[in-house]
Amino acid sequence: MKYTIDHKSPIPLHVQAEALLRTLIAEEEYQEGKLLPNEVDLAKKLAISRTTLRQAINKLVFEGLLVRKKRFGTKVAQAAVSSKSNNWLSFSQEMALRGIPIKNFELHVTWVFPDEALAKFFEIKTDRKILKMERVRGRTDEPFVYFASYFHPRVGLTGDEDFKRPLYEMLEQDHSVIATLSKEEISAKSANTFIAEKLRVAVGSPVLFRKRFVFDQGERPIEYNLGYYKADSFVYTIESTR
Repeated sequence: MKYTIDHKSPIPLHVQAEALLRTLIAEEEYQEGKLLPNEVDLAKKLAISRTTLRQAINKLVFEGLLVRKKRFGTKVAQAAVSSKSNNWLSFSQEMALRGIPIKNFELHVTWVFPDEALAKFFEIKTDRKILKMERVRGRTDEPFVYFASYFHPRVGLTGDEDFKRPLYEMLEQDHSVIATLSKEEISAKSANTFIAEKLRVAVGSPVLFRKRFVFDQGERPIEYNLGYYKADSFVYTIESTR
């Protein structure tokens, strides 16, 4: 394959590099496990910076098409039985894949001081404000989930972003923050007065409570997310193989 891109084209170099990589990794030898060309060598062949090339590679890593290991190299990710708990997406992406139209019933963005738990997770002091985003979402006729997300100041959010866009897509494209790791805790709870009002259910109704801790490529915390789902509107599926 000839490694070239058009430097006179109005198409951004990182977009052209991404397209070239997609073509490259579709080749049989790379599908069978051959390492991709060295970043330094490939950047020289394309006459672009390593930063530009890495931006394209990071996009494919984020999509799960490539895996990168320090001191080893980058190669095509091996196909495996998918687990909803492993291949996590933003809520918007999850619902889009299932063909479920989603409506935003509420969206609030505020700056708050973190409590001890949040400050400990983000490794910051409690006197440093962080961005909090609250959303009530659901089908077009009724809500079924309330989200509260808190973001590390390092992410660079201002509060003026379009939070109607898929969250992790927006973080990547607008702030160059790539979410690569999610750790979750799931439990059952009874809806208190606040959650009951948001989900339009009776106080004491069962809800599924999900904590999500999201990290970037350096395993630095970027988001602390709390989700409350109507128990009869959400099924969490996990597939495992042995």
